[in-house]
Formats: sequence, C-alpha cells, structure tokens
Amino acid sequence: MIKSNLRSFLVVSLLAVAPLVFGSSAPPVLTAPPLLLANVLGPKVDVSKYLVSEKYDGVRAVWDGSVLRFRSGNVVNAPKWFLSKLPTTPLDGELWIGRGKFDQLSGVVRKVVPINEDWRQVSYRIFEQPDGAGSFEERVGRIQRIVASANFAQLQAVEHFRVGNRAALSAKLKDVVDGGGEGLMLHLAEAPFTTGRSDVLLKLKPQADAEAVVLRHIPGEGKFAGMLGALEVKTPEGVVFRLGTGFSDAVRKAPPKLGATVTYRYRDVTKNGVPRFASYLRERVDP
Repeated sequence: MIKSNLRSFLVVSLLAVAPLVFGSSAPPVLTAPPLLLANVLGPKVDVSKYLVSEKYDGVRAVWDGSVLRFRSGNVVNAPKWFLSKLPTTPLDGELWIGRGKFDQLSGVVRKVVPINEDWRQVSYRIFEQPDGAGSFEERVGRIQRIVASANFAQLQAVEHFRVGNRAALSAKLKDVVDGGGEGLMLHLAEAPFTTGRSDVLLKLKPQADAEAVVLRHIPGEGKFAGMLGALEVKTPEGVVFRLGTGFSDAVRKAPPKLGATVTYRYRDVTKNGVPRFASYLRERVDP
C-alpha cells in the first residue's frame, strides 16, 4: 500500500513537538509539508490535456485539517475566526489579496500576532486536495463541493478551465497579464495526487522565474553608496551569479538576509546555466 504523504507529514510534525510536551529542552524539528511544484511549460506539451487556472501572486499555504502552514512547515498565524471556518479536510492553496498586492499580503501573513481587519482582505484559494483520490479533474470537483459546504466567503475554489490549443492558451494568458495577473498554471487533468517537481503541473508566464539562496551582499556605489548594490546568489543547481537590478530603495536599505530564498525573473540561460537579464522580484515569504 502506498503511504500517505500527508499522514507522514503529520506523524513527523507530532514527533517534532513531542519533546516540548514531555519537558525536554530539545527544539522542534521543522518539517516542510510535501508539495507538488511546477515546471515551465515546454513547446511539445499537449495543452488540451490540462486544466488551466490563473497563477495567483500569493503565499502558498497547506491546511492539514487543524493547522495552516507555509511551504517551509512554519505555522501561519492566522486569526482564530479565520481558521475556525476552514473544514477538517486537508487543503492546499494560496493566500491572496489581489493582483499586484503581494507585498501587502506578505506584511499581513508574516505578523506573529495577526490583525483581524487585515486578514478580512485575505482569501484562501484552493487548487488541490492533498492525498485526494482520483484524477485531478475529480479532485477539482470535490474541492468545489468542500468549499461550498464550508460556506465561508474567504475560502474559494480556484477556477479551472480547458483550452483546445496553444492559440487559445496564449489569448487567455494575454487577458490575465493585461489585467495585472502573473500568468497561468496547467495541471494534467488525469493525474493522481503526487508531490515533488513534476510535469503534472506547469506554469506559463511572460518571463520565467526561479529561486536562489542569498550568499553575499555586494555594497552599492554612487547613488547606492551605503546601500545594497547586488546580491550574490546560488541556484538549486549550484550556479552562482549576481542579481543587480529590480531592487526598490526599501530593499536596498534592508536587503534579504544571508541564507534567505529570493525569486528572480530572467529571459533565458547561458550554456553554463547562468540566467540572462536576471532581475530581483521578491524574497520568499516563509518566516
């Protein structure tokens, strides 16, 4: 029998906090929930086999039926009234305020003590049912029923649709981007639930993006003297390069810490794997 990814996560999480319950001084072990991560849409993919949705510029959050967590495994400090209205069924989705409002959302969900009025702007948009049976298309229908039964306006099922060909997909991408959206997600309709990085889930954006870890702060010069000039970062593949553009003055004055994970945009890569025209986008929100 295949072991449940979600149950394994819950067992490890309980073991992590057990020392605190029984009086040990050992710190809890941080365990990230198993997630499905997207690849970039390739030129040979038959898009008619996928269900398509908008790519929300929000914060990934996993609900295990009792605790809401970031992708890092850390607990999201949402208000009790928000959590109490979520169903006991595990859910995976995106905390979101609106298009182009990631920084505002980040400020809300990072707070240790949540502010009720701020959280009333936040919706939890569900796109997956962890360990749910059947195909993705079947899980989408189940998610819609779960959300309807919860009767909580801030809990929403992500809308999915089909496209017949690349031309229709491109037209939809243009509509979303022209309206201030980030891009599209494509999930293989017949796929069973799985985790890890996979072509089961694909993303489509006007510019590619990726993540890297901050290794070093490069001091600024000229008008940026006394502030950040660039970040030296390392990709998961081990490629080290510098990010020198895309920073606001606020980021230059208080840059991401060493070891932080940041997202950057780029056009393509060199033969050595170095991103071309890379530009800083944001720091990953996980506290």
